[in-house]
Amino acid sequence: MLYIIYSQDVENSLPLRKQARPAHLKRVEVLKQQGRLVIAGPCPAIDSDDPGEAGFTGSLIIAEFDSLDAAQAWADSDPYVSAGVYQSVSVKPYKQVLP
Repeated sequence: MLYIIYSQDVENSLPLRKQARPAHLKRVEVLKQQGRLVIAGPCPAIDSDDPGEAGFTGSLIIAEFDSLDAAQAWADSDPYVSAGVYQSVSVKPYKQVLP
């Protein structure tokens, strides 16, 4: 089943994001290689593809996991969590209708 992992950043998270980004992307790349990733990316703090020093306010991942518990465990072990980037992480089942 698909699951949404939506994360809200702490204030001024950009320095923390930059430090943990390689490890974070490595884990997301594994989902992609396994064919389990639908979409992933950050939410810019301003209306721009490249927000620069404004940074980001959170992230969204939609991916396939065996269960809600498995999705939650994956989200909990994200390097952004251990680096203190996220103030909260929400994991929910998702049913894709379109496309």
